[in-house]
Amino acid sequence: MLGLKPERFNMTDYATQPISVCGKAFVGDQSGALYWPGERTLIVADLHLEKGSAFAARGTQMLPPYDTRETLLKLARAIDKFDAQTVIALGDSFHDPDGSERMSSENLAILRIMQEDRRWLWITGNHDPEIAERAGGEVQTEIEIEGLRFRHEPFPGPVTHEIAGHLHPAARLSLHGYTLRRACFIGNGRRLVLPAYGALTGGLNILDSAFEPVFGHERFSVWMLGDEGLYPVATRSLKPD
Repeated sequence: MLGLKPERFNMTDYATQPISVCGKAFVGDQSGALYWPGERTLIVADLHLEKGSAFAARGTQMLPPYDTRETLLKLARAIDKFDAQTVIALGDSFHDPDGSERMSSENLAILRIMQEDRRWLWITGNHDPEIAERAGGEVQTEIEIEGLRFRHEPFPGPVTHEIAGHLHPAARLSLHGYTLRRACFIGNGRRLVLPAYGALTGGLNILDSAFEPVFGHERFSVWMLGDEGLYPVATRSLKPD
């Protein structure tokens, strides 16, 4: 499968992309995080920490037990990159309500270090309607900052001033005779849905009917996570699965 490469697009540095939501300036990062410079806030969605251990506990599927460490270290790099003073995790941060209880002491220590000297907000999701005190930080069902609403699941219909996760957006692109499928940001200038950040999270094609209640048949923009950057792509090139 062809990976998105900057030289193919004659690009030099596309590690980040400007993204606007209701006139507020954000920076999309190739990691899948969203940074708000005006509030020094980093936003991520759907970490699904301890997904591997949840599957192992049920005995339904054996997954590599390193997903939590990989996700935390990726998040730590993004926090350092932007020097974020606030972190907002938009729900499904843990794969289930007991996720934080299953975290190893080493991974919990990494999380605690990341939380030092900054505000940390857990937004609850459908996978983690409750988050144990062991996880640290503050817990909210949703939060409003400067007129923007941060929640886990996007409201259906023509909602504005919203940043959410839940849908795990992914785009399938046909380019130069090749096809690739990657996680992506999707927005229309009035609302934005973030890609899933977790190491073991899949993605739902943005042309799937699940996105119709959110964006309808309106025009939207897509920023696709690539090997070396974050790339805006023409929607006419997108393909269903």
